[in-house]
Parts: sequence; structure tokens; C-alpha cells
Amino acid sequence: MTSENLHETATELRLATFRLARRLRSVRAVDSRNAAMSDAQLGVLAALRAHGRHSLTALADRERVTAPTMSAVVTGLEEQGYVTRIPDDQDRRRVHVEITPAGEKVVAETLQRRTELLVAEITELGLTGRELTVLHEASILMRKLAEL
Repeated sequence: MTSENLHETATELRLATFRLARRLRSVRAVDSRNAAMSDAQLGVLAALRAHGRHSLTALADRERVTAPTMSAVVTGLEEQGYVTRIPDDQDRRRVHVEITPAGEKVVAETLQRRTELLVAEITELGLTGRELTVLHEASILMRKLAEL
């Protein structure tokens, strides 16, 4: 692949990813309390659901934000009852953040709705078996890129 082809592929991937992510972000669990939930808050809840209890510092590192920013995000989630802060047993200055059942429910419902949207849109496209295979293989590669 030439450097020009690589640049074109990267550009197309960026545009497609941005548009798809924007559409997916618009789909959330519906409930009057969730209307004001930010993408950052939902991201933190999803990280806690997937990876378990984290310190504020570890959460900030995982989400690539500063500790004060993460503290503000967690405070908002705590006020809504989606997370709880747990003091560290060895160091009382450290705090761990854990998702609550209400937070678990919001993440599960949101992910389900987003998956349902993708299933409906993929179905509407009427992709062939080969196209579905290519899409699946591309999703694996995109995940690798996202995890760098």
C-alpha cells in the first residue's frame, strides 16, 4: 500500500468512525434522569462495568482526562446514584469508585439500544455474507486501533 493509499484509508476511516460514533452517542437509555448524562459520564460507567472498581487516578488515566476532571465526572454520577465512592482500606486519602446497580442498568440498556440500532441499519443495507464478514473483520481491526 502506498503512502497516498494509506492516507486515503485513514481519512475514510476517520470520517466513517466519527459519523457512526455520533449516531450511536445519540442513543441512550431513556429515563428523565439520563437526559443530562454526558458522553464522559457514560464512558466512565461503561469502564467501571467492564473493568470493575477503580481509583479516581486509574479512571482518569483510562479515560485520558485529568484527575480533577474525573473527580467532577464521578461527583455527577454519584449525585445521580450511578456510582459510589469507597475509601481505600490502607490509605484513607485514596478513594475507589464502583458502579451501582442503577449505573449497571443504564449502561446495559444503552448498549442494548445501540446494538439494536446497528443491527437494524446493517439489516437495512442488505449486506451479503461476504460483506458481513469484511465488516466483522474490520471491527476487529478497529478495536485494535482503539486500544493503542
